[in-house]
Amino acid sequence: MFLTLVGAFGISLIVVLATMPLLISYLHKINYNQTVSEYSLEEYKQKQKTPTMGGIVFVLTPLAVTLLLQPGAIRDLQAMIVMLAYVGYGLIGFLDDYIIVIRQNNEGLKPRYKFFLQLVLAVLFFFMYRQNASTDVILPFLEWVIPLGGLYMLLVFFMFTGASNAVNLTDGMDGLAAGCSFLAFAPFVMFALQQDKLAIATFIMAVMGSLLGFLKYNSHPAKIFMGDTGSLALGGALAAVGMILKQEIAVVVIGGVFVWETLCVIIQISSVKLRGKRVFRYTPIHYSFVLGGMRETQVVLMFWILQLVCTVAGFLIGVL
Repeated sequence: MFLTLVGAFGISLIVVLATMPLLISYLHKINYNQTVSEYSLEEYKQKQKTPTMGGIVFVLTPLAVTLLLQPGAIRDLQAMIVMLAYVGYGLIGFLDDYIIVIRQNNEGLKPRYKFFLQLVLAVLFFFMYRQNASTDVILPFLEWVIPLGGLYMLLVFFMFTGASNAVNLTDGMDGLAAGCSFLAFAPFVMFALQQDKLAIATFIMAVMGSLLGFLKYNSHPAKIFMGDTGSLALGGALAAVGMILKQEIAVVVIGGVFVWETLCVIIQISSVKLRGKRVFRYTPIHYSFVLGGMRETQVVLMFWILQLVCTVAGFLIGVL
């Protein structure tokens, strides 16, 4: 088991480190670069020439490595749900990235279409999950069991759409979303092993190895961005492991940075529409710290530390 987990991490790391330069070179060759919004901070408009859609590599690699080391995973319904969520939400992101780059604007896939596709996948995963799993939610510490029944589908929808879009919002600085995601996935390895779900633990380790390899090229100054292909996939996978491992509450705490980013955007938009005033300097909230005088690298490091705190807190909730 130990060798399988280490192997999944190591192989994924090596594959991404080896293939990412080739992808970067190819994307430069075809001019497949990030399109920066006119509303972005001025210093971020210089990233216009940085290639995007690097998430392709760290979406495909964990899938291939998991099936190589755990071929039985293809017959494991719960493992397949997690992997299909990762790839499925990655495909939605790929379509969004493709439209953005081809049209050279940040509109991308229309929100209603993106919402519909996310809804379809969430409903699909819910019905697959219902075949052999409970729709109860257990409150940590109190050990209260809340039977949601059909309402669990609503929770699943919010988990998947919320997590995927939250990671997407966080993906605004070099290494920010990738580093936070790496830390956020770590507790789920232990949760999976506690439940004897080796295939899922292997997949998570493969994702973490891929993310570490990606960070080599995504850390400041970034040579490539993950795009919606990567951010939506990561959020979808976090929601999936939270659902499959019955850690619905813990995943909210573990994803604290992503939740914070999302809440700040919601508060800002609501305040502007209702009061005509901003609450924050800028949202997503990580830009506010840059406007406050911090360097991008300092902001990213601060968010990584905050994510580590959320990871530890969520882990304790999950094991107690």
